[in-house]
Amino acid sequence: MRELVLGILGVHGVDRRDRALITVHHLDRHITSTRALPPPVARRVGGVSEPEHETVVDETSRPRSQRWRTWLLVAFFVGTLVAAKATGLTDWLDVETVRTWMQSWGVWGFLAFLGIFAAGELMHVPGMVFVGAASIAYGQAWGIPAAYLGSLVSVAASFFVVRAIGGQPLGDVRKPWMRKVLGRLSDRPIRTVALLRLIFFLAPALNYGLAMSSVRFRDYMLGSAIGLLLPIPAMVLLFDWLAAIFL
Repeated sequence: MRELVLGILGVHGVDRRDRALITVHHLDRHITSTRALPPPVARRVGGVSEPEHETVVDETSRPRSQRWRTWLLVAFFVGTLVAAKATGLTDWLDVETVRTWMQSWGVWGFLAFLGIFAAGELMHVPGMVFVGAASIAYGQAWGIPAAYLGSLVSVAASFFVVRAIGGQPLGDVRKPWMRKVLGRLSDRPIRTVALLRLIFFLAPALNYGLAMSSVRFRDYMLGSAIGLLLPIPAMVLLFDWLAAIFL
């Protein structure tokens, strides 16, 4: 044991008495300084036993801070929902309105489409509105890539905003069933996100939930990109077909 301690410390060139003092010094948890050692020996091991800066982590501050961030996120979620309803934004932003902007503003209309798509997802405007607008404004050929790009921009914006405000509270849950679900997300993040996108599409609640988990942004975006490959073209074709019948 003594030789193991000395080997780890890298202490060489000291006599037997000094070795014994060093061994006792590092095995005793109650000794907190090298003042009990002779000065020559203390100088050799002081840098190992007593780092210049010791980082103290307050374990109680993290849960308290996370609770505040979670409540702040709840306030943001409810606030945006109330604001969207109170201002009539969810009723005013329909397929025809967005399509008119996109067609009348040219290139700037498409950039506005990306921005409104991202903001609309945060304010709980259904993603179908923007996918349908892209389909009617640009047709099948350009509507599919426009809607697909807009969808990726919107889910990325939701991820950044939600995680910046609320952090990752779902990464610290202790309920067994929830940990089991999140465990699958941790083990196979890309496949799990892709499957969720395929089922729930652009649901704002899904964006919030994934952002609050411990999934990395890269895996989140890759999974979303894969999961939206089928729904976006299908929705664009559906809206294009409906437009040909009713418009």
